Amino acid sequence: MPKNPAVPGGMRDAEKAADTPAGMPAHNPEPNRNVDDGLPPLDRAPRGWLAVVGGFACLFVSFGWITCIGVFQAYYSTHQLREYSASTVGWIPSAETFLLFLGVPIFGGLFDRLGPTVILIIGTVLHVGGLLGVANCETYGQFFAAQSIVSAMGTGAIFVAGTSAVGTWFSARRGLALGIVSAGSALGAVIGAAVIPVLFDRIGFPWTMRAVALTYFVLMVVAILTTTRRPQATPPSRAPFRVSQLIPVSLLRPGPVLILAIACFFYFLGVFIPYNYIVAEAQDAGDGEQASNNLLVILSATSTVGRVMPGWLGDRYGRFNVTIAFTFFSVFLVLAVWIAAPWRAGRIAFAALYGFGSGTFVSMVPTLIAQVCPDMSKLGLYLGAVYLVIAPSVLIAQPVAGVLAEVGDRNGRDPYVWLKVFCALAMLVGIVGFIAARASYQGHARKLWKSGKV
Repeated sequence: MPKNPAVPGGMRDAEKAADTPAGMPAHNPEPNRNVDDGLPPLDRAPRGWLAVVGGFACLFVSFGWITCIGVFQAYYSTHQLREYSASTVGWIPSAETFLLFLGVPIFGGLFDRLGPTVILIIGTVLHVGGLLGVANCETYGQFFAAQSIVSAMGTGAIFVAGTSAVGTWFSARRGLALGIVSAGSALGAVIGAAVIPVLFDRIGFPWTMRAVALTYFVLMVVAILTTTRRPQATPPSRAPFRVSQLIPVSLLRPGPVLILAIACFFYFLGVFIPYNYIVAEAQDAGDGEQASNNLLVILSATSTVGRVMPGWLGDRYGRFNVTIAFTFFSVFLVLAVWIAAPWRAGRIAFAALYGFGSGTFVSMVPTLIAQVCPDMSKLGLYLGAVYLVIAPSVLIAQPVAGVLAEVGDRNGRDPYVWLKVFCALAMLVGIVGFIAARASYQGHARKLWKSGKV
């Protein structure tokens, strides 16, 4: 049987045949696998859809929390940490997002060996415990330790367990399934951005954090009870565990996985900036605290559709193709709306449209990693390898954006213009990377514009 040059050997799951580009021979297809091997069926097993429920809860408390931290960027700057500069305060959400992504390689390898339940329990203890710690913080160092380290590592464990488990149950409908899961992060961000500022005023910061921690604990109980991994035809390796597996750089060999990781680095360098700075920009413009926070609510609400629809479209028209199209739409919005209309109506329009366009950052990236992964029994490791490359981008993005915001002309038309230009350029480079990764996956790396249903 001819070998697919674009996809490495060693596949063990029938679902890889569904991800082979149109017109190319599948590597070692096993069309009757779901019938003959006694494993639960792909795409339609009840346990798989139950895992989607658990994954939804996981994304609600992990990426949903991370997405609404723009509320804290603005709150800290005017309350507990008001004596610090914007770039200094920006290190708290930046490091928090960085350690979420850094937790993916750490817990991804453990997921492949232990399954989701143990990882979710660890994540719950860290995330909920960290939030309870934030409730009692008073100094910058305390906030950084509790929120940016302890809680963040918990969100990384929860994210990787939820997305990896769901990915093993689906093939042809994987984009849709992970899109539904990622909608949990949008709902979490909407509720967080709308409710948390109100609770700050009504019950105070400490009790707000305790209420959030309790809510997340209940949701994680649901996730632990419902999230499972599909059994594999080949059992997980029982070879001795090595610390090097926590940082799986060996998987980043030249090819679609490495190119995809580099593309995601630049994409994430820009995509989070509006989520963290649109509130601060509106407050600086005099919109008022409630009106400013409403922008984040609008942005998060529209991203619910932007996280489900790309997965559904990707299953039909190609996941790389849809990711490229939605990312280009996001760049267009930054240039044509956020920069061109730096006033209140423009910010509202941008928030509504950018939430829809940028929703792919949660739903499609794990889907693309699963598509190029040559061995589904190692999906956690491959997720970890790609997010290991992504992590530094989110660490540096917000402080750099904070510096660019500070150097803007406060008396000019738009003091945040250089921050916005940086955001657009970073995502534009990411588009080029996605195109190159698509070409490499198809086996014609020198023909970037040649496409199919990929």
